[in-house]
Amino acid sequence: MSEEYALELEHIRKEYPGVVALSDVTLQLKKGEILALIGENGAGKSTLIKCCSGAVVPTSGHIKVNGKVFSRMTPQLAAENGIAIIYQEFNNVGELSAAENLFLGRPIRKGVVIDRKAMNEEARKAFDQLKIDIDPNELVKNLTVGYQQMIEIAKAIQQNAKVLIMDEPSAPLTSNEVENMFKVVRLLKKKGISIIYISHRLEEIFALSDRIEVIRDGEYIDTLITKDATVDQLIKLMVGRDMSQKYPERTSKIDQSQVVLELQHVYGNGDKDISFKLHKGEVLGLGGLVGAGRTEIAEVIFGAKKKTAGKILLNGKEINPTCPKDAIDMGIALVPEDRKRHGALLTVSIKNNVNMPIYQRISKASVINSTVERNTTKKYIDELQIKTPTMAQLVKNLSGGNQQKVILAKWLAADAEVIIFDEPTRGIDVGAKQEIYKLINKLIAEGHSVLMISSEMEELMGMSDRIIVLAEHEITGELSKEEFNADTIMAYASALDMDKKKEEVAK
Repeated sequence: MSEEYALELEHIRKEYPGVVALSDVTLQLKKGEILALIGENGAGKSTLIKCCSGAVVPTSGHIKVNGKVFSRMTPQLAAENGIAIIYQEFNNVGELSAAENLFLGRPIRKGVVIDRKAMNEEARKAFDQLKIDIDPNELVKNLTVGYQQMIEIAKAIQQNAKVLIMDEPSAPLTSNEVENMFKVVRLLKKKGISIIYISHRLEEIFALSDRIEVIRDGEYIDTLITKDATVDQLIKLMVGRDMSQKYPERTSKIDQSQVVLELQHVYGNGDKDISFKLHKGEVLGLGGLVGAGRTEIAEVIFGAKKKTAGKILLNGKEINPTCPKDAIDMGIALVPEDRKRHGALLTVSIKNNVNMPIYQRISKASVINSTVERNTTKKYIDELQIKTPTMAQLVKNLSGGNQQKVILAKWLAADAEVIIFDEPTRGIDVGAKQEIYKLINKLIAEGHSVLMISSEMEELMGMSDRIIVLAEHEITGELSKEEFNADTIMAYASALDMDKKKEEVAK
């Protein structure tokens, strides 16, 4: 019965030239419930919620809001019918206050003059309603990401949203901010607001949702009651295959006799006295808490930041990369944590991204050899199984996992010997994660060497051959695979008294 649903999507289909993004997807959101929407990158989640907001017009199908039928939404219709979406990229203006952002585009006026006092009072009420402590006068640029997100939520509630869609809301947040966000989401549910919650983090799905809808390859798969579901069941529904072996087995051997990369007492970019060796065919993990100095090491090796002391050796020869181009020319690549800002050019094609490091090599008199360019792109689209209708596709239109593959293709085309992965699977789904793990193993089997930074303990231990742990910009410990232990790694990462911790672990 439609009266129990706040929002219904019926047989939604969306076609683009050469691609069916959604095929006959149905969704029913009950009043006052939290419905988790999950699926791999590229499953169609973003397209589906954009159909709800009016940003995308379905090719066919219907949308019902409280039983009222629409063949399509517009942003105005969505707002009028109480539908609000909080995207990963917030719409706040940093130079304006929290109150001004809350009333952006619809200020309270006294005559022709903006009534800032009234806006501040209303903003305070809105923040109090959500039990969050934000000064209405504070500039948004001075607020944490967590508080910026709360402003987006308060803005939606202020505009009388009855259906709130949250797209990967925890992605930019710290663990404490995530806990605060959970409290607000549960509070909204108590107030009768219906929520669609999209996340790759299955632990969040189980903690928050009442039901879970799974979509795969643009198609509706199943809806489950959360308390009756299991992690393995969800993963199998999402990826359509058994994922029991989360970390694929690596059969290639490390060449202990060949040190590819070595750091000797390196200082720079905040790090102090960093020394380690990376062998041919090895995955060396860098563990530690956020801010420990792991990314800073990667930036120094890649030439993005300056080394102030010590030596970096590549195959036994001292190198001093002063910029990323130097490092690339030497055979060092970096797949950065923030792929959208630093890893790929989102507004250009896959072809241009893949060939970017080698254009000078495949050009003559400033004329690009287009045959080599196309063949190189096709080779890596096929090898890495990049899902795209054409190599001319803009990278911004790809899923997160496929964007990561394009960045990797770029460095494979450049024939990098050492590849640094900084949080290689952040923001991508479980199926795409395993594909990245398999690609790392393939790189190792082909003789590349990998330095992998990860904040996921399980991933760090599952993929590394050795782990070096940092705390406060210094190396505090090193573990062989036989010594891997989550408690020990955390103790090193926290710079605790290691002798004492080892005694506790032994007990």
